[in-house]
Amino acid sequence: MAVNKTPEPINDEAHRSAVRIDLLGSVSVVAKGVRTELRSSKLRALLATLALDAGRTVYYDELVAELWPREILKDSRNALQANATRIRRTLDRCTGGIGQSIALRAVYNGYILDIARELVDGNLFLDLSARGSGLLPDDPGRALELLQQALRLWRGPALLNTHSGERCRGAAAFLEERRLLAWEDLVCARLLLGDDRSAAAELQRLMAASPTREGLCELLMLALYRGGRQSEALRLFHRTRRHLDEELGVGPGRSLLRLYEDILAQDATLDSADAVLRRTAFGFAL
Repeated sequence: MAVNKTPEPINDEAHRSAVRIDLLGSVSVVAKGVRTELRSSKLRALLATLALDAGRTVYYDELVAELWPREILKDSRNALQANATRIRRTLDRCTGGIGQSIALRAVYNGYILDIARELVDGNLFLDLSARGSGLLPDDPGRALELLQQALRLWRGPALLNTHSGERCRGAAAFLEERRLLAWEDLVCARLLLGDDRSAAAELQRLMAASPTREGLCELLMLALYRGGRQSEALRLFHRTRRHLDEELGVGPGRSLLRLYEDILAQDATLDSADAVLRRTAFGFAL
């Protein structure tokens, strides 16, 4: 048996009856509130690789390279077909009796996983976080809701235990980076709504895990300053500068230096919405 079934609480009404593939944590199939985790490393890698390109052909050579990197198989196509058959059986067991199915179709020189893009949680996360980021300037309250919804989809490291091949490894790194950016946007929403204390607390937790991330440092310095904690903001700058020098051999970037100078000068613009938006992905795109 290659699966482990556990009850899965469902918070999103739109997904209550949907069958979906989850990649933001263990690779699994969720159907009618039951999560089925794949124990076999090959099945995890195969389902993940197909779900990353849901609805599109993934070719045999790409799949073989992902499942058996640096290995030479005598009959790679047969090995791949055997694992595809096991995936189909798992999908059939998960979706049997609920009127929905996920088809794994063999096509010329490859396979297609027939599932709507938004029923792969990684795609749903990217869509929700992008919408939230775009709403920051005009509707930070709604942006906060969407970003919280996006981040609640995560259950652990992306594509857990599937990182032997380049495609899953690269996708995991991309999703983890987008997760950090979503957290940054979420605390920006809190700052725009005037909730400096919650933003500072959230940023301190994030910075503990990523002490050289200058974007987090800027936001935390801004949150501390706006919360009447100017001296803490300045100490944070010096601590981050030491981390950058000791761990990366570089100094603070221009934006971080400018913020430090503005805090020293108690620049009035630091209390404006623009001071927050300049430090978001939205702001950098302007």
